[in-house]
Amino acid sequence: MKIIILGAGQVGGTVAANLTSEDNDITVIDREPQILQALQDRLDLRTVVGNATYPEVLERAGADDADMVIAVTDSDEANMVACQISATLFRTPSKIARVRAVEYLSHPQIFGPGALPIDVLISPEQLVTQYVRRLIEHPGAVQVMDFADGKVRLVGVRAYYGGPLVGQELRTLREHVPGVQTRVAAIYRRGSAIIPEGETVIEAGDEVFFVAARKNIRAVMSELRRLDKPVRRIMLAGGGNIGMRLAKSLEMNYQVKIIEQDPQRCRAIADELKKTIVLRGDAADEDLLLEENIENTDVFCALTNDDEANILSAMLAKRRGARTVMALINRAAYVDLIQSSDDIDVAISPQQATIGSLLAHIRRGDVATVHSLRRGAAEAIEAIAHGDSGSSEIVGRRIDQIRLPRGTTIGAIVRGEEVVMAHHNTVIEPEDHVILFLVDKSRLSDVEKLFSVGVTFL
Repeated sequence: MKIIILGAGQVGGTVAANLTSEDNDITVIDREPQILQALQDRLDLRTVVGNATYPEVLERAGADDADMVIAVTDSDEANMVACQISATLFRTPSKIARVRAVEYLSHPQIFGPGALPIDVLISPEQLVTQYVRRLIEHPGAVQVMDFADGKVRLVGVRAYYGGPLVGQELRTLREHVPGVQTRVAAIYRRGSAIIPEGETVIEAGDEVFFVAARKNIRAVMSELRRLDKPVRRIMLAGGGNIGMRLAKSLEMNYQVKIIEQDPQRCRAIADELKKTIVLRGDAADEDLLLEENIENTDVFCALTNDDEANILSAMLAKRRGARTVMALINRAAYVDLIQSSDDIDVAISPQQATIGSLLAHIRRGDVATVHSLRRGAAEAIEAIAHGDSGSSEIVGRRIDQIRLPRGTTIGAIVRGEEVVMAHHNTVIEPEDHVILFLVDKSRLSDVEKLFSVGVTFL
């Protein structure tokens, strides 16, 4: 697939890194030659220096025969204009734009038929807000992903000493949670992936990814670790777009405080929010945290635009008694560093939250949802099975008859409103939504082929 990416910043760079590893023809446009050179030094792609909204620059990038334009510059306006020009002058089949401003997003008719020709809108702030909210709903989880409109969730949790299932074989899971359908999709032990089998023994410290219906998540989590108490008190550091969105979505169900340094922004947040307590100050001010009873805070979430400030304030909050701390971190190297320490419970990567939404629209075959896991090394995919036993390699076949690529497991199937846990004798039916876990993302093209319908199917 020939793809043009507009913007070589953190989101654009992450998208490029993911897509170049999948045999796509990638060209990146940006105004900054140094950033492009750094990207070209580590990735196999073309770069073009220039303004991504100029027709001549798009033409130099190969817009005449591009299959897709992904506009992820820091400017909403530039992204929207670039999609319009791509549609009008180059008839680009697929156009994706990053749009952050609520002032645009609250008027969906702008992007409807006959309006701006944008096929897919990506709002990183909204995606991060949803991601953090799911983590708050499931205390103790390190990652929570929705599939099939929320009917199924894939949850990553770290197994603790004393968990009933720790030290037990996976085959005993059914005995531990009778009446609850669940399946372990993958286990990571000391950074390495383990494909789960019936005789696999869960060890303390393992990062376990399991699939279950949304209503059963808490019951399964209780087998792997001591359940945390439900969240009541939340403190947010940073009143930017993400901080305010998150506070707005939480304030009716939780006690929320938000710390912001800028006095004008404080007033704007206070006017917008109904129940949230807005505090002016520095989230890394120990006296302020103690004054606001940080030791009684269930979740502290640092969401400023400064990685270092987020890391420091989250570490301070943890050491002063906050039960769970999360930090928004843009730099991939920092994410890896934090994940390997005990000072911060969850490192939130906006790039990884965004990339999954983008990938769902780029994958070949009928892929409904993609979630990027383990900093992009693994993926969870919701793919829809089409055709019949004559035209499809999976429809009408038992799971043990399907030649799944190595490191790939089928966790669950959503059939209409029914959630079916995958077993070796489960038969895939037409229009099933199949939830797969890929430990090795390099096998992705093989999975896509499985869900492609042959020419005999009409």
